[in-house]
Amino acid sequence: MVTAAHSRGETPGTPQKNRFTGPARGTRVLVAGGGYVGMYTALHLQKLLRPELARGDVEILVVSHDPYMTYQPFLPEAAAGSISPRHVVVPLRRVLDKCAILIGEITAVTHAKRTATVSTLATAEEGTGAVEIPYDHLVIAPGSISRTLPVPGLADYGIGFKTVEEAIGLRNHVIEQMDIASSTRDPAIRAAALTFVFVGGGYAGVEALGELEDMARYTARYYHNVKPEDLRWVLVEASDRILPEVGEEMGRYAIRELRRRNIDVRLETRLDSCENRLVVLSDGSRFPSRTIVWTAGVKPAPVLAATDLPLNDRGRLRCTPELRVEGTDRAWAAGDAAAVPDVTSAEPGALCAPNAQHAVRQAKVLAENIAASLHDRPAKEYAHKYVGSVASLGLHKGVAYVYGRKLKGYPAWFMHRVYHLSRMPTLNRKARILGEWLLSGLFKREIVSLGSLEHPRAEFALAAGATPGRTPEKGPGTTRNTDTKRTENTGDTGSPGPEQD
Repeated sequence: MVTAAHSRGETPGTPQKNRFTGPARGTRVLVAGGGYVGMYTALHLQKLLRPELARGDVEILVVSHDPYMTYQPFLPEAAAGSISPRHVVVPLRRVLDKCAILIGEITAVTHAKRTATVSTLATAEEGTGAVEIPYDHLVIAPGSISRTLPVPGLADYGIGFKTVEEAIGLRNHVIEQMDIASSTRDPAIRAAALTFVFVGGGYAGVEALGELEDMARYTARYYHNVKPEDLRWVLVEASDRILPEVGEEMGRYAIRELRRRNIDVRLETRLDSCENRLVVLSDGSRFPSRTIVWTAGVKPAPVLAATDLPLNDRGRLRCTPELRVEGTDRAWAAGDAAAVPDVTSAEPGALCAPNAQHAVRQAKVLAENIAASLHDRPAKEYAHKYVGSVASLGLHKGVAYVYGRKLKGYPAWFMHRVYHLSRMPTLNRKARILGEWLLSGLFKREIVSLGSLEHPRAEFALAAGATPGRTPEKGPGTTRNTDTKRTENTGDTGSPGPEQD
């Protein structure tokens, strides 16, 4: 539970009442989620409602699992070391300075009572359980989670690529595997360490694979016994094409470009098993690998099922073109969680794709409609026609399909960078990323693995006499043994990937 500061005259240690659990000081707009839709909606609202916020007539409360918004299209470059990981995230408290930020997780919503059930770090420490927060308007934008399949071994050995932590962990892991291959005398261990499997041929998988292959090929020059041709990269895609958003022709070009770099692209193939780090594919292939990256799609956040709001057959909120949740009053949604009608499509019943290109634009319209509702003005429909996409295939390589024009190679890669730099929130982040790109053109790549950051207490715990290989209770880890079986969360960027215009 979040507690307020002690007021004058109160005895220190006296329990304080959570200001969010009581009635709001004004009309409370609760924003559930601090991702694309959540952050941008709150950002536009604090501009549109500046006078009301100053008077205390309106309160904007953002409940987010993380204190930052991750700009996911830059995760591949962060993983490759082209961008510092702290520059691909935007701190919510700095950007949303007129909003109240509560770090926690919404576990249920009862819109009939206008309440949301929230768990925070404080409620866990206090043992008080989740608290109920009342609201007047609800913006539900929890985003999505990885869509996983019951593949044997995936939960034990799969690596996700949806968060900045996963991106940096994957970079450290790839370099660590090269260290293992360089130091082992066992050919089987070496082969498994130098085999990298990516499952999913969308933006997340292709861009991550392209950037990391570039990085690993460059890094190999600093190993005396690991050559670029020793590295084996495999892309597994269940359909008959990759990067469908850039069109069939550009998708075929992307496959040719990847294969030219000795990347094994397997179309119409599925991952059947990865138990004991043995990859088994549906085409009958079997080979060992210590790196299985899962980027095979997303699904709506589980909290949507814990609401009394209407869902479609895919678990997304049924919405009107004005971004209201169907059949409700004062409930709004956009982005991955919302099934928003595409009014620009000639196809009956067409929905907007759950990608960041729509999410950012929907957030602006959503904020305008909430402001209009507060001022008794009519809401407007969301309408945006999809105009194309761009994708990076590694340094100086890319594909693009924009306004019917097809680009490939350096021009597409340059367009990819320019577009995403323009979409990156805050001038601060734009300047830092541009500076890093300029410096990376003047100096050599960084090839350092900081895998010990994942277990910061390891060195001290061993010095203090902790049992090797055992993780202490409530501690971040005590062992640096890279052969120990690791369990990592799965994830992907299948939704935010097609952010490009």
